[in-house]
Amino acid sequence: MARRVEQKAAARERIAAQLAAQQAAERRRRLLLAVGAVVLVVVIVGGLVAIRLAGGGKKTATGASGSADSSLVTSLSSVPDSAFSTVGSDGVKAAPSAITAPALTASGKPKVLYIGAEFCPYCAAERWPVTVALSRFGTFSNLGTTHSAGADVFPNTATLSFHGATYTSQYLSFTGVETKTNEQEGNDYKPLDTPTAEDQKTFDTYNKPPYVPSPDSIPFIDLGGKYVGSGATYSPEVLAGKTQAQIADALKDPSSPIAKAVLGSANVYTAAICKLTNNQPAKVCSTDTVTAAASKLGAGKS
Repeated sequence: MARRVEQKAAARERIAAQLAAQQAAERRRRLLLAVGAVVLVVVIVGGLVAIRLAGGGKKTATGASGSADSSLVTSLSSVPDSAFSTVGSDGVKAAPSAITAPALTASGKPKVLYIGAEFCPYCAAERWPVTVALSRFGTFSNLGTTHSAGADVFPNTATLSFHGATYTSQYLSFTGVETKTNEQEGNDYKPLDTPTAEDQKTFDTYNKPPYVPSPDSIPFIDLGGKYVGSGATYSPEVLAGKTQAQIADALKDPSSPIAKAVLGSANVYTAAICKLTNNQPAKVCSTDTVTAAASKLGAGKS
C-alpha cells in the first residue's frame, strides 16, 4: 500500500515537472517571438531611414528651405571692395546687352526686373551675382533660401529665392518673380508667383531675338529698359555640392572659382546699374573695376 502511494506521488511529480518544463518552453518561445518582432521593426525602420537619406535612389527637390539668416544676408552685402577689384570682369563670358526701349521704372526710379523659377539651375546660379550687385545699391529683406530641382541638370544647386522678398533703395527699385517652385506637379512644377501684366509684357517683348539669343529663356533680367539678359552668366557647376553659407563664405576669397564667377558677374551687373543711377553712389560707380566692367555690356539692339 505504501509503495503504491509512493508511485502515485512520483508520477504526480513527473507530471508537474513536465508541465513546468512545457510552460517554461512556451515562455521562451513567446519571448523569442517578441524580440524577433522588435528586431524586424528596427531593421525596417532603419532601412526606410537609409533610403530616405540616400534619396530613395532618386534625387528629388523639396520646397524652399526657409528664410536667409542675417549672417548670410550680411555676407552678401559686405563683400570687401578688394575682392571685387581683384576678381574684376576679365573672366566674364556672358553679359546683359544694351537695348533701345522705353525706360523701365517704378515709383519714379529705374527698375530692375528679374523673372525666373526656383526649379531652374541657371536661375539658381544667377541669383547670387544679381543679389550681390543689388546689395551695393540697397537692402534686401525676407530673402529666401532654396535649391534647384533634383531632377534637372546641375541638381539641387543651393541658391536664394526672391519669392516674398522686398528691396529698398534710394537709387532704384527691384521686382523679383519666381514663377514656379522646385516641387514637381505632374510633368511640371507647382506654380508660385504670377508676373503683373506689365512685367509679363516686358518679358514677352524683350525675351527673344534680337534682344537675347533664345526666346523665353530664364532667368530673364531687364535693367531699367537699357539692358537685358537671359540665362546664366556662368555655369551652375561652379556651385555644385556647396551650401548657401559655403557659397557666401567663398566670396571672401577672390582666388576661389565661386568668387571669380559670382563677383565677376556682379561687377558687370553693377556697371549696368550704374548706367541707370547716373553713376550713383559714386563710391561704387566711380571705381576702376566698375568702369572696366562696363566694357563687357553688349552692344545696343533695337
